[in-house]
Amino acid sequence: MTQTESLHHAAIEADAAWEAVLRRDRSQDGRFVTGVLTTGIYCRPSCAARHPRRENVRFFSDGVGARAAGLRPCRRCLPDDVARDEAGIAKALSFIANAEEPPVLDEIAAVAGYAPHHFLRLFRRATGLTPAAYARALRARRAEVALKENQTVTEALYDAGYTAPARFYADAPARLGMTPSAWRDGGRGVTIRWAIAHTSLGAMLVAATDRGICRLSFDEDESELADRFPHADIAPGGAALADLVTRTVAAVESPERPHNLPIDVKGTAFQEAVWRELSRIPPGETLSYAALAAKAGKPGAARAAGSACGANNIAVLIPCHRAKRGDGTLGGYAYGLAIKQELLAREERAEA
Repeated sequence: MTQTESLHHAAIEADAAWEAVLRRDRSQDGRFVTGVLTTGIYCRPSCAARHPRRENVRFFSDGVGARAAGLRPCRRCLPDDVARDEAGIAKALSFIANAEEPPVLDEIAAVAGYAPHHFLRLFRRATGLTPAAYARALRARRAEVALKENQTVTEALYDAGYTAPARFYADAPARLGMTPSAWRDGGRGVTIRWAIAHTSLGAMLVAATDRGICRLSFDEDESELADRFPHADIAPGGAALADLVTRTVAAVESPERPHNLPIDVKGTAFQEAVWRELSRIPPGETLSYAALAAKAGKPGAARAAGSACGANNIAVLIPCHRAKRGDGTLGGYAYGLAIKQELLAREERAEA
């Protein structure tokens, strides 16, 4: 049997399929199966088993074709259960979205048709979050929308699915970085202090709320803050910001060193997952947008990972300069490739 014959209905070429297998790319599960002639089994592309030799592999568009060739499904990755898994996750997402109160794991797993411990692994693989974290993120996103659309916070909290104001106000600062009313009104009632610091990479804007740094950028001034927070009280930092600015400049001059600077940022659940993975990349090393997306729980969402890097408000401290394109080139950077290259060069020299 030839590669062409085994893939006659597949939407993926053999070379691309093999690359997906080497990456254990979960986004390709359900698009084809991997047949291993020496063992007589077929697997999902993401199967955790040891990779076979390339010459012993054939690809099939589905399990039907693999079974017709005399192969049997892998008992480890259960390739024929992909459709069931996807349907179960879809049921779970719908159940969480329509529940009046965030449901517990046992309830969600029962709706999806799985044992709780197995369902938890499936859900985290599909979304990058636990069901509880997904429910909190969903409710928080609804709160952000509701705060913009409603006249009062009281209306917003009930529209978002909160049953009592206390839970809403307890959740909001961690997700929004400021109080709900202030977020809805473009920073109304919040003081953002700023300063322009001189670094070897150029002039740097440092801006912070009482919670931490909310903007760190190059070649910008306070007008950028006015655009982002039109109703905030934006004031020069003075002595109140001096220590934070000094520490921030030190972090920029030595980007390879860990920092404990307070930051006040917000993003979607996926953006925050990408930012977290960026911070885990060792200094001097890089990771592709596709790899970032996979680590953040969304294999195949390379473009969205790139957008998450672009949405990063805190240059250097959240090291989006460590992200690159899949072809190995550095790609874009909000403040110019020269700064990105220099940051990486400094990290590489320090780690050498």
